[in-house]
Amino acid sequence: MRSLRIVFMGTPDFAVASLESILKADYNVVGVITAPDKPAGRGRKLQESPVKKFAVSKNLKVLQPTNLKNTAFIEELEALAPNVQVVVAFRMLPKVVWNLPEFGTFNLHASLLPQYRGAAPINWAIINNETKTGVTTFFLDEKIDTGAMILQKEIDIPVKDTVGELHDKLMELGSGLVVETLELISKGNITPTPQPNNDLLKEAPKLNKENTKINWNDSLDQIYNLIRGLNPYPAAWSILFNGEKEEKVKIFHCTKEITDHSLENGKILIEDKTLKVAGQGGYLIIKELQLPGKRKMDVKSLLNGYNFSEGAKFR
Repeated sequence: MRSLRIVFMGTPDFAVASLESILKADYNVVGVITAPDKPAGRGRKLQESPVKKFAVSKNLKVLQPTNLKNTAFIEELEALAPNVQVVVAFRMLPKVVWNLPEFGTFNLHASLLPQYRGAAPINWAIINNETKTGVTTFFLDEKIDTGAMILQKEIDIPVKDTVGELHDKLMELGSGLVVETLELISKGNITPTPQPNNDLLKEAPKLNKENTKINWNDSLDQIYNLIRGLNPYPAAWSILFNGEKEEKVKIFHCTKEITDHSLENGKILIEDKTLKVAGQGGYLIIKELQLPGKRKMDVKSLLNGYNFSEGAKFR
């Protein structure tokens, strides 16, 4: 058995589960690399990343470089003498960093590679109405999410799962896979597999203002999947035209009603304390949304104090 000296790299809650599992399995974590503290909230107070908070609670050494190529940081990293590095939800590493340890640097990615390489694999799996996804560990190389695969696990995606629910499932599945990968490395029993070439690769680009906007001319299923694939973050959005007012509204939760109608796509109907939006082949029944400057609320609460005009619509 090889004795491992692990440096862990990660920032959000998704990464905390893997670090916690590594420690529970009694592996030696000699250092944790995470994002610098950032100002947040109305008071712009400095906020520590979830990984930093957890690492500090476990008395682990924490480094927070702003520049991963900085000579002082590289010297600090070399002084930790890691022989393997684990990366979960961190940023792209330069070769001088990922090529440092003797047994390599591996990453946990929340998809069944080579499908859904990129920044938002969990969101895009739901947006594209996949029925299965999973997690993959692979060794880093010069490109993004292209390195040789080590292990992979698959999971079903229930038809009503939101990205938040799937995120939590993959977080737990992935934390176990990270430990299994470390076991293989410690035994020297690892045979990585090059990622297959595939002309039908689906990508997982970063989410932005354009690709999170609802197109009411899409099919009912496409809109439904976009909304659940962005709930709770960053949320699908649309412009509400209500009388003389135009507002950007975030939509978090909805259901579908399949039925014939002759209304324009995006037209709003208020019936029995429900908010329906006309689409192709039926209605989306909005359950939860957020108006500008307001908190997220259920539709029943909204309708108690908000009036929709006769011609109100989303566009």
